[in-house]
Parts: sequence; C-alpha cells; structure tokens
Amino acid sequence: MKPLPGLVAAGALVLAAQPALAQAWVAPRGAGQAILKVETLRADEGFDPSGDRRLLPEDRRDDMASLFVEYGVAEGVAVLFKGDWQRGEDAFVDYQGRGPLEVGVRWQAWRDDRGAVSLQASVADGGEGRNAGYAAPGQGERDWEVRVAAGRNFRVAARDVFIDVQAARRMRDGLPDETRGDVTVGVRQGADWMLLAQVFGGRADDGGPQWINVETSLVRDWGDWSLQVGWRSAAWGRETPAASGPVLAVWRRF
Repeated sequence: MKPLPGLVAAGALVLAAQPALAQAWVAPRGAGQAILKVETLRADEGFDPSGDRRLLPEDRRDDMASLFVEYGVAEGVAVLFKGDWQRGEDAFVDYQGRGPLEVGVRWQAWRDDRGAVSLQASVADGGEGRNAGYAAPGQGERDWEVRVAAGRNFRVAARDVFIDVQAARRMRDGLPDETRGDVTVGVRQGADWMLLAQVFGGRADDGGPQWINVETSLVRDWGDWSLQVGWRSAAWGRETPAASGPVLAVWRRF
C-alpha cells in the first residue's frame, strides 16, 4: 500500500487525512490526494445567545458537495485547494450556488518517526452560498487564515491510533474574524478499517456566534481509494443552528 499523503505513521501504519483531519503530516513531494465529500444537514432548532436550544421559525436545510485536493510540490511543502457547491433553505432564504474557494500552502515545520507539526496559510474567495455556517448566503468576501497542526501516533490495546490537534485564526472581510480549534482521533481496525472521532469548534470575535460540532465516521480502504460514512451533529453553540446529518466522502490517493 502506498503511504497516504496526509499522515504517514511509524512502521507499516498508514492513516488517511482530509481537510479537518490530520494536517500535521504534509503530503510528500509528487504525491497527493483528492477528497469528494457530500453533506446533508438539517436543523429544526438553533442555539440562542445564551446557548440554549430554541425552535427555529422553519426547518433549515443545507446540502453541500465539496472537493479538497492536496499535492506535495517540494520536500515538506504542499499546496491545497478547497471548493464546494451548496443549496439550501430556511425561514428567510432559498439559495444555491458556489461556496468559498480556498487555496493555501502547508509547510512541515517538524517531524520524527511518530509526530509532526505543520504550519499553513491560505486565502479564500467568498461565493453565493454560506461562507460561514451562521451567516446568510453570500455574506462575506475574502478570508485569510493561518493554522498550526500537531499530531502524534501511538498504540493503545494493540491498535494503531493517531491524534491531531489544530488551532487557526481566520481574518474575514465582511464577517467577524474567527478563532478555530479542531481535534481528530483515528483508530485503525485491522488493515482496511479506521474509526474517526472529530470535534470542530470556533468562535467569532466581539461576542459573535460560537459552535462545537462532533463527527464520527467509519473509513474503509480499497488500495488507493477510501470510502467514509459518518454523522455530524452540533453539540453546542451560540447564535448557530443545531444542525445534524449524514456525511459521505470518497478519497483518492495519487
């Protein structure tokens, strides 16, 4: 099996990565991966400014098909691209259109046999869809983000495990700046299966919206291909929808 460019562990352990996954490990030169992901999120409640759940005036629906591509262009340096197409509706709007397009560079700041640290910088151009989960479609223009990720591989109960922790600062034009944090834990189940648990959190400046989302999924490998099936749900927030729904992704390594 070829090493997955998102994460190469010690020995024979190979774990895959995606945008909110193990970014601490940078794709090696001449290798890359593409991930096509479909999400269908629904909400009949939202979190008010105090963090309590309240019924929405009408149900909210957000559907998204996204593409992420990472490619190693030099030793310890990779370029990345993210883009998506969205459609949805709530009590106030019925929309469809392109979401934000983002390009960036990731640099391997440090790495040993089991751990890694990377730094990333990216810029995004806002689209007609939701450029932030809490904002109206089309709100927000250009964003700049800097991100640091640190990861480690180890063994627990004879299973190969990784943990990846990320922190980011996003400077936004047309929306409040944000501070974000992500944690991902992956547990390898045999040669071809992996269980993933992820937490995505963030807060907007000046007392703006806050969110904590949880996603669990199962990944099945077939050579250079992988299929991910999971469920995402909002655990807590302020001024954000309490959305949940299935997640389906296809990964291709090259």
